[in-house]
Amino acid sequence: MRKAAFTTLGCKVNQYETQKILEDFERAGFDIVPFDAEADVYVINTCSVTGQAESKSRQTVRRAARQNPEAKVIVTGCAGQMALNHGREFEEADLVVPNPKKLETLKRFLKAYPGFATGLVPSSEVSAPGFSGRTRATVKIQDGCSVHCSYCSIPKTRPVMTSRDFEEVIEECRAYARRGFREIVLTGVLIGAYGPETGSGGPDFEELVELLCAQDCIDQLRISSIEMRQVSPRLIELMSRDGSKIAPHLHIPLQSGSTKVLSDMNRPYTQEDYIRLCDEVQRRVMDVAITTDIMVGFPTETLEEFEQTVKVCEAVRFARAHIFRFSERPGTRAEALGDPVAPAEKQARSIRLMEVTERTRREFVRRHLGRTLPVLVETKDRSTGLLKGHTPNYIEALFPGPEAMIGKFVDVRLDEERRSVALGEAVANLCIAEDRTELRVVN
Repeated sequence: MRKAAFTTLGCKVNQYETQKILEDFERAGFDIVPFDAEADVYVINTCSVTGQAESKSRQTVRRAARQNPEAKVIVTGCAGQMALNHGREFEEADLVVPNPKKLETLKRFLKAYPGFATGLVPSSEVSAPGFSGRTRATVKIQDGCSVHCSYCSIPKTRPVMTSRDFEEVIEECRAYARRGFREIVLTGVLIGAYGPETGSGGPDFEELVELLCAQDCIDQLRISSIEMRQVSPRLIELMSRDGSKIAPHLHIPLQSGSTKVLSDMNRPYTQEDYIRLCDEVQRRVMDVAITTDIMVGFPTETLEEFEQTVKVCEAVRFARAHIFRFSERPGTRAEALGDPVAPAEKQARSIRLMEVTERTRREFVRRHLGRTLPVLVETKDRSTGLLKGHTPNYIEALFPGPEAMIGKFVDVRLDEERRSVALGEAVANLCIAEDRTELRVVN
């Protein structure tokens, strides 16, 4: 049987798309194997959001080619699209599939190499998606970006704004829920732009979220990264309702806390706008976690401008932050500004922000100690032997319990913070009967 292996670099949208490509190969009769195993076909879904991400994508392609020199290596994703845009070779790749045609990867591969179709036995079954140990599933609802931040190449690699038909989205989410996934994560390149103008068939983003919350089979809904201008009063109202199924967690990219640098980045808000929005979200949505992305070393970021970013981090008290360094992206407006901030200075600023945001992350966890929160149990932690999962507001929790709890919501009392992780005790035991699963409360 022909073997195919897959790997993903980058965002949740890429992860979702890789899963769909994998399912096409599996239905066609390919045996799916781990990426570090010998395979006949390797599919790499690449990323180009930073120079480091693009370099890692190329390294991954070379590694696949070395694992089996006789195999075919397929490249898709944003780094592949960047190569096509600039007429560059993608070394070691046998086929580069453009981003807009990514979900046609199998079709294009078999057209280019028809001999691989020989001996395949199609199957109507596919294995369970490889999302978070069958606890949460990611569903892409939107593609394309039209914001054109001055440092970002994504509008050049994902230029077409599209929204999936809302009935198709709802049915996919329901199907995952019926298969045992307890949380659905909605994702998109510019998720708040979802709407009828680009193909939803009627609902805008908030209306889709409300329709999904009305599905009895869906336990919890999580919204992935969303731009601050798309965190609408309507979305905040939906999240603030009693018994809301929307996880109290928003990932709102900041990028810089300096109003001047934000303008240079072509980000459509000021420092005051961002802080005001976060204040409103924290005031109205109980226990909400706000997480973010922050860039350091943008060409016009002076030390004074950097201190404005520190100021925002102290004001918002992020529950988690992803800090990354500016790198020139070909064809962007920021490319003309050069890269004047020295690597050592970028590193120093990164370290400073990581220290601040790690402190606020630990403070966020500590504020919840002594409370009992539901934890969606995902796996057994290898290093401690404890069960591991996340609360609705995305606090990582470790606690002792039977493996029968994996894949279920368990009420956990959070007792101690250790390195930003909450250690606790389950306040219920799982009792497995022959024909049912029930929870028994521990007094």
